[in-house]
Amino acid sequence: MADSDKTLAGLRDRIDDVDSQLIQLLKLRNELTSKVGEVKSQTGMPIYVPTRESEMIAARREQASSIGLSPDLAEDVLRRVIRDSYLSQHTNYRCINPNITKVVIIGGEGALGRVFVTLFEQSDYKVTTLEKDDWAKSEEIFAGADLVLVAVPIKLTVSVIERLGNLPKQCILADITSVKNEPLQAMLNVHNGPVIGLHPMFGPDSPGMIKQVVVVCHGREPDKYEWLLEQMRTWGAVLHESSSKEHDSAMAFIQVMRHFSTFVYGQHLKEEDPNLASLLMFSSPIYRLELAMVGRLFAQSPALYADIIFNNAESLALLKRFHARFGEALQLVEQVDKASFVRQFNETKQWFGDYAEQCLVDSKKLLLKADDSQLLRKP
Repeated sequence: MADSDKTLAGLRDRIDDVDSQLIQLLKLRNELTSKVGEVKSQTGMPIYVPTRESEMIAARREQASSIGLSPDLAEDVLRRVIRDSYLSQHTNYRCINPNITKVVIIGGEGALGRVFVTLFEQSDYKVTTLEKDDWAKSEEIFAGADLVLVAVPIKLTVSVIERLGNLPKQCILADITSVKNEPLQAMLNVHNGPVIGLHPMFGPDSPGMIKQVVVVCHGREPDKYEWLLEQMRTWGAVLHESSSKEHDSAMAFIQVMRHFSTFVYGQHLKEEDPNLASLLMFSSPIYRLELAMVGRLFAQSPALYADIIFNNAESLALLKRFHARFGEALQLVEQVDKASFVRQFNETKQWFGDYAEQCLVDSKKLLLKADDSQLLRKP
């Protein structure tokens, strides 16, 4: 064996040894964070504490810089480790309100409903579910309920709420659908007790609420459901208060327009019928990511996206305006009017302001991570 080969083999052995030590240290860290989780479950402290996380990362970045290590590398590794540690901490949570005798989740066997069933059970609440075949015994199920949470598809939400006119007076009535104004009004009309509208801004594939936003639309008697908000904070949620109308208006842009645009893009690809594998080979990481987002939509329930697009009152008018602006932009291409294109581009860039530059920085980091493991390379 040549001297260079021996040197390389020795260096690789040392690297393997260091990597082995890293694995052992990660195991030790997980054991410590699990103990932290036990303490938090006893005291009611939230799993996610933003100030603690930011201070910890800042300290490790400074340490890395002081010894000649890339602070970005230190932060990337630490954030990945922290994300895993949150999962190891959340097997049990403190029960904020032990006086709650029964939580009923309508649609608790559905995808997102199961997430809430698990979270409540991990906080030692007694949870009962009601599914479509259980209405004959609904009076028995609702008896003594302190919280009824409606977790059914959008198209069924209002009709289900309208069947809840005989809930106990002290019972909190809540829903978690992605449209808020109509369901909130329906709950206020049918129930005289506490009412709150919630929209968890995450899907059923989320392992919980850690770092997830939950929109809160207040209805009636907020003092009666403050414990529920505090419970969600304990689960790690970030709560954002909004009126139901403001929420639905924002969702028209965030969900309806994006999902509809992606649907049309996917339809266009299907009709043009290019070779998908070839497209991916010709695509840079950012374009592979965009294709992945299109593919992601079509891997999920068409009924879900149909409900989101068709059940928002602002959808049609917004999509028509989008269609008109698409046509106006197409005219610039037809007329080879590059000057107008550049002018409009700069006007929009000014509207985005500093956020555009931050997106450029953040997307570069995201793409590097995706490319490291050769994600998104194959259809």
